[in-house]
Amino acid sequence: MIKRNILIASAFFSFSLGIAQQYGGMWIPTELNEKEMKDLGMKISAKDIFNVQKPSIKDAVVQFNGGCTAEIISPKGLLLTNHHCGYGQIQSHSTVENDLLSNGFWAKSTEGELPNPGVTVDFIVDIKEVTQQILEGTDKLTEPELSKKIANNIEVYKNSQKTESYQSISVKSMYYGNKYYAYTIETYKDIRLVGAPPQSIGKFGSDTDNWVWPRHTGDFSMFRIYAGKDNKPAEYSKDNVPYVPKHYLPVSIKDKNENDFTFVFGFPGRTTEYLPAIAVEKIMKEIDPARIAVRDVALKTLDEKMRTDDATRIKYASKYASVANYWKKWIGEVEGLKKSNAVEKKVMYEGSLVAKNHEIKSTLDQLNKLYNDQAPYALNNAYYTEVLRNAETLMLANLYYNYVTSVEAGRMDEKATAAFKNRLTSFYKDYSAELDAKVTAKLLALYANKTVPQFLPVGFDKYKNEAQNIQTIEEASKNSIITGRTEVNGASTSKDIEKALSNQDKLIKTLKKDPIYQIYVTLRETYMKTADPQFTSLQGKIDELQKTFMAQQMETDKDRKFFPDANSTLRVTYGKVKGSSPRDAVSYNYQTHLAGVMEKYVPGDYEFDVPRKLIDLYSKKDFGVYKDKTGDVPVGFTATNHTTGGNSGSPALDANGNLVGLNFDRQWEGTMSDINYDPRFSRNIMVDTKYILFIIDKFADSKWLIDEMKIVK
Repeated sequence: MIKRNILIASAFFSFSLGIAQQYGGMWIPTELNEKEMKDLGMKISAKDIFNVQKPSIKDAVVQFNGGCTAEIISPKGLLLTNHHCGYGQIQSHSTVENDLLSNGFWAKSTEGELPNPGVTVDFIVDIKEVTQQILEGTDKLTEPELSKKIANNIEVYKNSQKTESYQSISVKSMYYGNKYYAYTIETYKDIRLVGAPPQSIGKFGSDTDNWVWPRHTGDFSMFRIYAGKDNKPAEYSKDNVPYVPKHYLPVSIKDKNENDFTFVFGFPGRTTEYLPAIAVEKIMKEIDPARIAVRDVALKTLDEKMRTDDATRIKYASKYASVANYWKKWIGEVEGLKKSNAVEKKVMYEGSLVAKNHEIKSTLDQLNKLYNDQAPYALNNAYYTEVLRNAETLMLANLYYNYVTSVEAGRMDEKATAAFKNRLTSFYKDYSAELDAKVTAKLLALYANKTVPQFLPVGFDKYKNEAQNIQTIEEASKNSIITGRTEVNGASTSKDIEKALSNQDKLIKTLKKDPIYQIYVTLRETYMKTADPQFTSLQGKIDELQKTFMAQQMETDKDRKFFPDANSTLRVTYGKVKGSSPRDAVSYNYQTHLAGVMEKYVPGDYEFDVPRKLIDLYSKKDFGVYKDKTGDVPVGFTATNHTTGGNSGSPALDANGNLVGLNFDRQWEGTMSDINYDPRFSRNIMVDTKYILFIIDKFADSKWLIDEMKIVK
C-alpha cells in the first residue's frame, strides 16, 4: 500500500513548483519549448535546430547503430560518439596480439580507417504529426480490433509516401497512443572507425565510476560516414568517399561557467514519466531489486574470471559493460526514487488532478487494483527475463528452441535459416561455455530460491544448492550440443555451424534430448503456463488505462507543458551547466580536470591505470590551447539536461549551437529521472570538448583530424 506521507509530499510539491524545469523535458524538435529555452539563455532559434527547408543542426545529428547518438563535426563526415557506443566495433578489430581496446587506435589518414560491416547511422529528414490519419476510423473500436486498425492505417500512410531507396518511414506512438508522428529516415551503411583512445582513457574509472560524479572519463570515439560518389548512401566499397554533410557542428573550446545554457540533441531510449504512484512504488520496491539481484550474481562470476584471464577479458569486455550498466543504474534509480520522495510526489500530483477532474479518481482506482493484481506475475517476469538475459547458455537454448518450433511450423525458409546461422556464429564468437556454466548454475539457484513455488517447475527444488548446481550444470554443459562441447552431424555447433546444421532432422532429435535444452524448455513451459498469460493480460489492461490517464492529465493540467516519453526518437532537452548537492554536507562542482585523473591513478589497475604519455603531458603541463582559466585541462562537466539511455554520444551544445561536450552518463543520485525528474539531483554528465581535442591533438598526435574541424575559440 502506498504511504501517503502528505506532509513530506506537500513540502516537496510546493518547493518544486518554484524551480524551472521541475518536470525536465525531452521535446520533439518540431515542438520545442522555445520560450523557456530562450529564457534560460539560448541565442539561436528553434528553426536553427530543426528545419526541413534549409540546413539545420538536426542534419548533423544521427542515431548511431540503432542505439546511441553521434554527431558530424567536419565537412568530411567525421563522426563523434562515445567510446562505449563504439566499444563493440573497437573490440571486433582487437585481438590478443593487437589489442585496440588497451592500446587505442588512430588512423593516420582516411586510407587507414577501418570498415565495420553492419553498422549504420540514421538521419531524420522530416517529422510530421499524423495523429488524424493513424486514428481515423478508430473511435468506437476496442482491443484487439483497435490495434489492427491502427497497424493498417500506419501501413496505408507509409505506402502513400514517396521515398528514395535509401529512405524509410517510421510511425511512432506518443503519449501512450494519444498522438502519432511519422519520421522520414535516411540510412548510411559505410561507417569506418577513425580513432579511439585506449580504454584507460575512454573507459577510465570503468565500473567503479559508472553513473558517478565526479567523473574523469574520456568517453569518446570517432568514425566517418562514407557515401557513394553522388553523396548518397551506399553499401561498403573501396570506391566510396567521405560523406559531405548538409551541416556539421563547430567545436567550441571556450571556458564553461556555471549557469551557462546548454541543450542536448539525440535519441533518448525510454522513459516513463507519467506513471501512476502505484507503478512507481512497484518498480522501487519489487521490480528493480529483482533485476539488481540477478545481475549482481552474473557480474561477480564474470569478474572473477576476467581479472585473471586476458582472453576472457577481451571476449567479455563489451558484454560485461552492457550488463553492469543497467545493474548500477537500477541501484541508483531505487535510491533516487526514495530520496526524491517520488511516490509521495506522485500521490500529491494525482490528488491535485482529482480535485480538478473527479473522473480521474476512477481511472486511478482501477490502475491501483490492476497493478496490485499483476504484482506477483510482474515479479516473476522480472526474475525470469533477467535470468534468461544473463545466463548465455539459456539464451542459446532459447535460440535453438525458436529454431525447432519454426522448423516444425514450416517457417524456417532459406532466409530465416541464414539469419539463424549468422546469429549463432556471432554468439559463439564471444561465448565461453565453461565460464557461462558457472553463471547459469548460480542464476538457476537464485531463481529457485527467490521464486514462489507456484511459478517453479515440478522438482525444481534440486537447483537451490548453488555448489551442487555448479556441478550439475557443468556436467550438462559438457554433454550439450547447444554449448558446442559435443558434436552433432559430425561437428561442433560452436566451430562449424554449417556442418552441425546440415541434417535438420537429426539436429532436432538431438536437441530434444539435450540436457541444457530440456532445462530451458521446462523453465519456459512453466513460465508460459503460470505467469506470462496473466502478466500480459493485465499489462494490456494497464496500457489501455494508462492511455486514458495520459489523456486526462493533458486535458486537466492546463498549467503544465507536456512532452512525450522517450521512445528512441529524436529529441531536444535543455538546461544549465550546474553542480549539485545530492546529500547532506556534500557539494559537487560542475567541472572536473586532468588533475583529478592523476589523483585517481592506480598503476596497473584495470579501472584506474593511466597511459604513460598522458602522465608525461600532465607533468610537463603541455596543454596547448586546451587548458581553461584554472590552467588545467577540463575533463567533464554536469548540467541539468534531462537525458537517458540512447542519449549516449549526443552532442551538448551551447547557446549558439556550438559543440561544447559529448553526453555519456548521468549522475547516480539522479538516475531515477527516467521515472521522476528531480531538478535538485538530476544531472547529465558530458566529456568536455577541450579534453576530447586535447587527447586527439596532444596524446594521439592526430592533428590532421583537428584540421578538419571548425574550432570556436
